[in-house]
Amino acid sequence: MSTDNFVDQLRVEDVPKRTRKRKVVLPGQRKISLRHRLRTSWQLYLLVLPAVIWVLIFMYWPMYGIQIAFRDFTPVGGLTGSEWVGMKHISRFVESYNFWPLLRNTLVLAFYELIAGFPIPIVLALALNAVRQKYFSRVVQLITYAPNFISVVVVVGILVMLLDPSTGILPHALNLLEITPPAFLTDPGWFRHTYVWSGIWQTAGFSAIIYLAALTAVPPELHEAAKVDGASQLRRMWHIEVPAILPIAIVLMILSVGTIMSVGFEKVLLMQNPLNLTTSQVIDTYVYEVGLKSPIPQYSYATAIGLFRSVVGLILLVAVNSLAKRVAKAGLF
Repeated sequence: MSTDNFVDQLRVEDVPKRTRKRKVVLPGQRKISLRHRLRTSWQLYLLVLPAVIWVLIFMYWPMYGIQIAFRDFTPVGGLTGSEWVGMKHISRFVESYNFWPLLRNTLVLAFYELIAGFPIPIVLALALNAVRQKYFSRVVQLITYAPNFISVVVVVGILVMLLDPSTGILPHALNLLEITPPAFLTDPGWFRHTYVWSGIWQTAGFSAIIYLAALTAVPPELHEAAKVDGASQLRRMWHIEVPAILPIAIVLMILSVGTIMSVGFEKVLLMQNPLNLTTSQVIDTYVYEVGLKSPIPQYSYATAIGLFRSVVGLILLVAVNSLAKRVAKAGLF
């Protein structure tokens, strides 16, 4: 061991462990206490207080009712007076004949929506950012963003007006062309396509705005330097703009995977009918049927199914976030 390394080791060993863990404060810096922050920036904390209260009341306080999943809940006995049965209802759901069809329908519909809908807002944002005529870009952005303000009920009503076999516009147009129209609303094979692509039409414009906001932070000097080097528009998109929006895209993808078990309940329920139940019956609609719609509501069983769905979603969220941090060096937490 050299003399310098030996001296450095002695210096490190002579420093007390308590001093080693202590955070180094640079000259001119001082530790700001929480009380000081509250006193100097109380307006900001007051502004965020309603959101914190809302989250505590509507997100965390209802978790107290999760114990219903582990009890034979009755309205008379209440939360604490009902019999504790442990994992009985979760085991009942996993062992039921509905488990695999429900899980398959939910996952297939969610992954189809994720794979088809995730890249389209990115492509739309890149295309709008590349348009030189800003007036045309703003008009297209407005047209694609407007469907986001339409409620789910209205969207399903539009689908019925367009695709109904007796009164729909599209079946009548296909009949005029002597083409037999498919049963868009009743055929189980068409349910997923109709659900996913109508959702993309409704939400793609809003998602593209997030990526457009990220593209505004790209320095113009990078594009100018790339033009001097002879890079085409597509190469500049791939090597400059795509890396700029990649962190945001990863975060949005992680959030989408976290809600992959919570397929849009309202839209699925509105598009559901007895003829397409083989593909339209998902976990959320099944919980609604056994928990509220059934003549004898099974509150504990429905809560256990919802808890199972939430746990699977949490596992997927953590797994995808860890994978994204290892591969792309970006994650949600």
